[in-house]
Amino acid sequence: MLRLGDILKNLSEYRPGADLDLVKKAYVYAAKVHQGQVRKSGDPYLIHPLEVAGLLTELRLDEQSVVTGLLHDTIEDTLATYEELVDLFGTEVADLVDGVTKLSQFSETRQPTAEEKQAENFRKMIVAMAKDLRVILVKLADRTHNMRTLTHMKPEKQERIARETLEIYAPLANRLGIQWVKIELEDLSFRYLRPHDYNEITSQLAKKQREHQKYIEEVGAILKEKLAEQEIPAEVTGRRKHLYSIYRKMRANSLELDQVHDLIAFRIITDSISRCYEALGLVHAQWKPVPGRFKDYIAMPKPNMYQSLHTTVIGPYGERVEIQIRTQEMHRVAEEGIAAHWSYKEGKKPGKDDADRFAWLRQLLEWQQDVSDPKEFLETVKVDLFSDEVFVFTPAGEVKSFPRGATPVDFAFSVHSEVGNHCVGAKVGGRIVPLRQRLKNGDTVEILTSPHAHPSKDWLTFVKTGRAQNRIRAYIRKQQRDRSLSIGRELFEKEARKHGRSLKSLTKGGQLQKAAEGFNYKTIDDLLSAIGYGKLTAAQAISRALPAEELTGRDRKPKEEGRISKILSNVGGGGKAGISIQGIDDVLVRFGRCCNPVPGDEIVGFITRGRGVTVHTAYCDKVLATDPDRRVDVSWDMAKGTSRPVSLRVVTSDRRGLLAELSQCFSEAGVNIAQANCRSTGDDRAVNTFEVLITDLKQLQNVITRLERIKGVYSVDRF
Repeated sequence: MLRLGDILKNLSEYRPGADLDLVKKAYVYAAKVHQGQVRKSGDPYLIHPLEVAGLLTELRLDEQSVVTGLLHDTIEDTLATYEELVDLFGTEVADLVDGVTKLSQFSETRQPTAEEKQAENFRKMIVAMAKDLRVILVKLADRTHNMRTLTHMKPEKQERIARETLEIYAPLANRLGIQWVKIELEDLSFRYLRPHDYNEITSQLAKKQREHQKYIEEVGAILKEKLAEQEIPAEVTGRRKHLYSIYRKMRANSLELDQVHDLIAFRIITDSISRCYEALGLVHAQWKPVPGRFKDYIAMPKPNMYQSLHTTVIGPYGERVEIQIRTQEMHRVAEEGIAAHWSYKEGKKPGKDDADRFAWLRQLLEWQQDVSDPKEFLETVKVDLFSDEVFVFTPAGEVKSFPRGATPVDFAFSVHSEVGNHCVGAKVGGRIVPLRQRLKNGDTVEILTSPHAHPSKDWLTFVKTGRAQNRIRAYIRKQQRDRSLSIGRELFEKEARKHGRSLKSLTKGGQLQKAAEGFNYKTIDDLLSAIGYGKLTAAQAISRALPAEELTGRDRKPKEEGRISKILSNVGGGGKAGISIQGIDDVLVRFGRCCNPVPGDEIVGFITRGRGVTVHTAYCDKVLATDPDRRVDVSWDMAKGTSRPVSLRVVTSDRRGLLAELSQCFSEAGVNIAQANCRSTGDDRAVNTFEVLITDLKQLQNVITRLERIKGVYSVDRF
């Protein structure tokens, strides 16, 4: 167990002038306010902040960060207040602790979902992070220790936390360039999200441990000998790749572990850039390089500051070996990332290099200001920041990086919003290409524009960057809102004339504004848009805007109709198919065929004019492309016991009897196969597509787990 003395020793070693008394004071205060609290493991709660502070010393951060590590849970989990922390430790530390603290309350009148809380907390963290980058480093240390002790949580909480870690915090550590944190978070998340795969890979690798170690020693000795012959001073280390990266390669290429050839990686660390290239030439002279596997991140560093030469060669015994070559400074940056460039160490303000280095963070801040829906913001961040990169050039020679799979439309919006909004075509390498064409490393891209062009909704099906998705959705929403506002005005005007009034008179008299506020809309335009969308009727709005004596008997209702029920009555009854929509009855419900939600999925409904409510999974692209004003709260009525069709794609080896095993697996899981399509790909593999009827998400996860355990099954995906 880590002790305070260990933290003080580590801190004083890399920061001799550190204020150790401040750290001791924070320890005493944390021990006092956390007294009597225990973690799920039964250990005293104080162990957690101590471990977090220890991790921050591994990142070689300043004493304010270490103090924040000791105090990071005090505002959230004890009676401590921000004002008290300011008095005792200063505004700098108090702001850092507040930045790490989760939101304690929400402005919504209804209880927010777990996903909404997650999204809003992430948004808050991004804002705090933009002010002081140490916030995210403390949060990463906190998450790392929580993942190390996740075994004491309930299985459902383990899965939720592990998924959040894999989707948000591990990629964020990667974006900040802190590789060891990223690797540990990925492997720990993998352990809880795919325990069967984790245990199987771990078991198989354990059997090959001695064989791998012998190979590492043999190849390492050859490299050291050749480098010494050329008088290149270098440190050579070898390692096996981490579990999650191996698993991803197996899934991406439908491979068994025995078929993954480049499990071993070596690192050559030398003293200068010129020596890096000398070492590369020596490696290629010794072993044949694999075509297309060389990457020069020294000449073109990754956005997270990472620099290195990467090459893959055919090593001894025909085994593929990955080799990374870098300088000592590059290695420090690769391991510590942002912490290796920590401006606060020297007490100076961030310079131009820092501004360029963290341009992505400014972009994050812009997005969170532009996007009103926190869940959409979180999805945008996941898509854009956390993907493999591809590097392309502008016509002027400027290098731009994008997520792999990005298109000329992504490029256009990265130049400027107006360039994207008026994009009509693109040239790559001087040749006109389709807008949906994927960009490749080294492409030179030129965008063609027209003042009369506008974004197309179809673009959302192929763009990859958050900025492009954001701008396209914003344009579509404006179009939808303008159309709905026009329809709403027309419907309201027509209804108002029945009572001898007009939209203008009710607006001028202030009655319509009061009616809008009565329906929880801020402006009259919001109210009219809602009428145009079909979220309420013009008659309902009139009944709020006019006094009772002005309403005819025909318009008086003993009970006000629920939202959207009137507008949907024209489309017929239609069963609700196990869905509850804000307590409204007799609503036609349809399910989006794009995502086929099943009971247990997080879902959202949105109004489709004349077609009722369409239910989608919460993160379906179609939902994210719609205006939040069109969305309605829906939930599963689990008592109905509804079965839903789900499509599964199972990639397997092409062996006799396997299809029978798959069918038996579905049968044993109590799942009925509605349709099946099985074909051989001609390379000893088969692709099997099944449409099955599922009662809930738990049953779906159960059948997927069963399928993955069958020998010869490479991957199982819901699509």
